[in-house]
Amino acid sequence: MYNIGDLHIEEEILPFFDFTYNRFSGEVLRQILTEPSHSKTAVLFRQGVLQGFIDHRSIFKEYSYSRFNLSDIHNFFETISAGSFFSGHFRRKLMFSEKERNHKRGKLIMLVQLFHKIQTAYFNKLNTKLFPEEYARELNQIGGFFTDFNLEYYQSIFLKKKLKVRHIVELMKVITEKVTNGQAASFWRHWYTFEANLSISDGIVRHGFVFPSFSDAVFSIEGAYHPLIKNPVKNDLTADKNVMLLTGPNMSGKSTLLKSVSLCVYLGHIGLAVPATKATMPYFSTISVAINLTDSIVSGYSHFMSEIVTLKSVLIEAQKNERCFAVFDELFRGTNIEDALEISSATIQGLVKYPRSYFIISTHLHQLRDIEAIRQERITTCFIDCELKDNIPSFTYKLKNGWSDLKLGRILFEKEGLYTLLR
Repeated sequence: MYNIGDLHIEEEILPFFDFTYNRFSGEVLRQILTEPSHSKTAVLFRQGVLQGFIDHRSIFKEYSYSRFNLSDIHNFFETISAGSFFSGHFRRKLMFSEKERNHKRGKLIMLVQLFHKIQTAYFNKLNTKLFPEEYARELNQIGGFFTDFNLEYYQSIFLKKKLKVRHIVELMKVITEKVTNGQAASFWRHWYTFEANLSISDGIVRHGFVFPSFSDAVFSIEGAYHPLIKNPVKNDLTADKNVMLLTGPNMSGKSTLLKSVSLCVYLGHIGLAVPATKATMPYFSTISVAINLTDSIVSGYSHFMSEIVTLKSVLIEAQKNERCFAVFDELFRGTNIEDALEISSATIQGLVKYPRSYFIISTHLHQLRDIEAIRQERITTCFIDCELKDNIPSFTYKLKNGWSDLKLGRILFEKEGLYTLLR
């Protein structure tokens, strides 16, 4: 189960990886970022694929081609029907129609020149041994598709301006055969996946993200940050217990920290590198991030009911002995303080019973400090540091062990002169 809408993957995170050259590759990229892998094996496979592209950084650093030409060639393939090629009939059509002859000549010159550039500048330089074996076979299929066109030969013909009708017939026969036997569809699918992976690897290198490792016994992220923040404060988080309670005043950065850690977990679970300096985590079958829960007019759920439903969904998975990662920002803030205190206490102490899972909860309920699970140190308590200087808050955004009792509401209320205005 994945509940990651609050991470805003498409709107906020996808642009960090999107350096694609066409809408088809862009759609594959979007699918990779929004459709999670469902096994650790698949995650490690994608890590291996992306690392292979990173290892070829020197080759792909200047990767480029005409986006218009590729789109035009793709559309040209789409116009060709399976089994539609008849050599004699096609030859006669070319001989008697200058318009048809020039049209096909223009498309084929564009195809050969583009494919030749991609083959010689990039594919012929690939060391497929640097990729996982399964993906190396896919790369070889793409390379074989280029090879079947005898691109070096036709490139020399075009350069000498000696393209004849027989050459057009030969190339159209190759294209039609590939459309008929399904090789063309397979090529485009693999090609756009290739470009999506190349784009992601480019983003990883540009932004200095790192691949996480996986360990059932360790949950540790060093130097976590949210990539949208300019000059971010980086934080370390190590969970020695399965429940972490996070405190700190408003505006101290609790929600940003929760998003940063959650983003590292999610990106790691789709096989991508993460915004941190180092990360080790278990493989979670459930990831649930509840940071911006709001009332739902469509479903009729109130904010409080949304919290209840989200928590229940996580607990159902945890009871199956699944590994869950769940974040709750200011849990039960949608109800009155008496109810919130009672059910928050029950929730926090109950979550301790699921040691295979990890839960991070932020709260403003300072009374929770006295619950048994905290007094017995069965729960990790952390806070975002904030200092008062001349009664003015100074935010450090640094995560520290312990508990924050700092309350800024009254201080800020008074600082803005509201007591005076309300008299």
